[in-house]
Amino acid sequence: MELKDVIQEYKDKTGVSDSEIARRTGVSRSTAARWSSGDIHRVSEDTAARLSKMLGYNISPVLKGMDIVVKLPVLGYVKAGYDLFAEENYLGEEEASLQDCRRGDYYLKVTGDSMVGDGIMDGSLVLVRQTDTIESGKIGVILVGEEVTVKRVIYKESMMILEAANPDVKNRYFTGREV
Repeated sequence: MELKDVIQEYKDKTGVSDSEIARRTGVSRSTAARWSSGDIHRVSEDTAARLSKMLGYNISPVLKGMDIVVKLPVLGYVKAGYDLFAEENYLGEEEASLQDCRRGDYYLKVTGDSMVGDGIMDGSLVLVRQTDTIESGKIGVILVGEEVTVKRVIYKESMMILEAANPDVKNRYFTGREV
């Protein structure tokens, strides 16, 4: 990741312009535009500090070509199987890259073996992005009533299938009304 990537990500997330970035960091608009275009790769320590304040994290490692590592919470367990009630249970934190932070909000620890065929083993951590929808064919953490499970979600006609990746575990089928 480079400075231009950090700036572009911030612009995409906030909708601000180069002019606004310039105002917030105390540089000229042309300097902010050159950050965005990748014409400038390095900045002074003072400017890096102002950029870090604007972004909400220290960008010095990015400017040195290093990955930024942040911590994401592990908020409990998810069953690779069935019959586990959803309950938030803070288990600590795990390190994550900025790229992982873009893909998920928190981790859950897996118990059970229904997803071993997809490489999700008992004791694994799964990165979860909170959302109300999931595409057909994707693996997700699904709340069914008060139960929580990790499964591949398949939509067919007016039904949703929670598909296990272990032949010893049965799939579950839900009608449109149940969903």
